[in-house]
Amino acid sequence: MKSIMKFTMLAALALPAIASTAQEVDSSYNNGYYRDRLAFFNKLPNSKNEIVFLGNSITEVGDWQEIYPGQTIVNRGISGDNSFGVFARLDEVLESKPAKIFLMIGVNDIKRGTPNEYIAANYRRIVEKVKAVSPRTKIYLQSVLPVTESVLADIYAKIKNDKIRDLNTKMKAIAAENKLVYIDLHNEVFADGNGQLKRDLTTDGLHLKPAAYILWVDYLRKKKYL
Repeated sequence: MKSIMKFTMLAALALPAIASTAQEVDSSYNNGYYRDRLAFFNKLPNSKNEIVFLGNSITEVGDWQEIYPGQTIVNRGISGDNSFGVFARLDEVLESKPAKIFLMIGVNDIKRGTPNEYIAANYRRIVEKVKAVSPRTKIYLQSVLPVTESVLADIYAKIKNDKIRDLNTKMKAIAAENKLVYIDLHNEVFADGNGQLKRDLTTDGLHLKPAAYILWVDYLRKKKYL
């Protein structure tokens, strides 16, 4: 597996829904941290009725099992991961035939300037594979969270809330097409009156403070998703 992969829309045969205008996209994910985390996951035992939280650093930081004890919750977050990386590691996630998967991915794709059409196409690929390999697994598509644009570091300059909202609209449509649950954490829990990530819930405009995860889980429980 190559650590850096570049391809164009013309060559992206796995993403048929995207127009054929040539554009280079950084789809790389297979860095040292990704490999270390995946190796760790592969050594862990599988359990029955696993509830999987799948995503990037925002997911990885969550102490899901501690916040909601009594359930078999596994954390499959990898810092820096993107929609390409999640698709590539689904075999490990699906090996246990989990009861539920709570997926949130895409902000790192946006950070790199990846068009939302690519990210949405990857969501479709992820959903299709889960349904094919583990058809009894319930898939929950969680909206990408807003950011606090005024405090973001320069490395996150490409992350804009209008792009996030557009991706969430596409994600909601994918959920409807596949009769899945779309969870609007963006608007229902984390956005302030201006559509920004609530300042008291974030450390840097993107990542969450520990207390934010309690609000997250409380919302999932309130909606009876957990």
